[in-house]
Amino acid sequence: MHILIFNCGSSSLSYKIYRSDNAEALETLVTGKAHRVGVTGTEAAFIEHRWAGQTQKLVRPMANHPEAARLVFEFIRAEAIPIDIIGHRFIHGGRLFQQTTLLTNEIIKQLAQCAPLAPIHNPNSLGVIQVSRVAMPETPQYIALDSAFHAGMPDFAWHYALPPQFLEEYDFRKYGFHGLSYQDVSAKTADFLGRPLTDLRLVACHLGTGGSSVAAIKNGQSLDTSMGYSPLPGLMMSTRAGDIDPTVVLHLIDRFGYSPAEVNRILNKESGLLGVSGLSSDIRDLIKAMSENRRAKLAFDMYVHRLKQHIGGMAAVMGGLDALIFTDDVGLYCADVRAAVCGEMEWCGLKLDDGRNRQASGQTITKINADEARVTVLVIPNDEEMVIGQEGLKLFRDVTD
Repeated sequence: MHILIFNCGSSSLSYKIYRSDNAEALETLVTGKAHRVGVTGTEAAFIEHRWAGQTQKLVRPMANHPEAARLVFEFIRAEAIPIDIIGHRFIHGGRLFQQTTLLTNEIIKQLAQCAPLAPIHNPNSLGVIQVSRVAMPETPQYIALDSAFHAGMPDFAWHYALPPQFLEEYDFRKYGFHGLSYQDVSAKTADFLGRPLTDLRLVACHLGTGGSSVAAIKNGQSLDTSMGYSPLPGLMMSTRAGDIDPTVVLHLIDRFGYSPAEVNRILNKESGLLGVSGLSSDIRDLIKAMSENRRAKLAFDMYVHRLKQHIGGMAAVMGGLDALIFTDDVGLYCADVRAAVCGEMEWCGLKLDDGRNRQASGQTITKINADEARVTVLVIPNDEEMVIGQEGLKLFRDVTD
């Protein structure tokens, strides 16, 4: 059995192809990623394919995720790779979807109703699902939910301070996202430290080139996370504003005449690093420019400031911290971000070893804290696709049993 997994980020599309000869193990055959999808920046979009010891990098314009998915299917056809199942990461299914689900025409219609819940991610995933159905119409497809990991948060963490009818009638509550990533890196942390996950207090920072969030993971369970009803709140992100006074939204609509659709576009697609810097939505571009560009430096400082706030807050609600985790593209490959975030944080046990931090490749689990630090700091490559693949194996095993 060959399983193709698609993972839509805000500005990237990762994919992997696994082979499974039994109901448990997955062997990675192909990995790939489309970078800077729909990004306004200083570098061109490109897609990489890695298989059988080979790497192919193609610079291609990719205005959206369906275009990137078509390039993946072009590669699959060129290499004559059989595909038996296609799995998709789906960010936000609200109350309709809270577990891995086989796709049917009716399910896809229901997923379309969820598009406004995550206006950057959900439409991207729906577009890739449709491209997959056209490319391989007979191949079964399924979704794995990114919010499922946070479903067990205590009610005081997910409940908004609103009258109860707003939850009962409109489902307004904190859902949280990046759960597939958190599920993966928390388990890897426990293995690396040689300690039971149920004994650990972890703060995990999923820092992507699109979306970013922080989660407090206590005793293996999500205690709290920075994103909420949608992926918009929390950290300052590539094009998302993150936390903002809701009165700003009310004034934009009521006093200054912006439509709700315009405000939605501004907060999700024109704010964050891109909006503040006016240069790029990719923090790596800003790091290169900030010595001479005041707005790039401001955007970087704001990003770091808010990340520190959330790390400190998550440690506080857990009553301490055993390990801090950096993952996803920015967390894995931006030593400058890690250094800035952990600077002046010795009060809570955080201290980096500069050499270890700079030498971390992002390809393997790496400890980057100083020996005398009380808190372990780890750079951990996340594998959301593997989790999605495992969910697919379980789904189809249950369906066929």
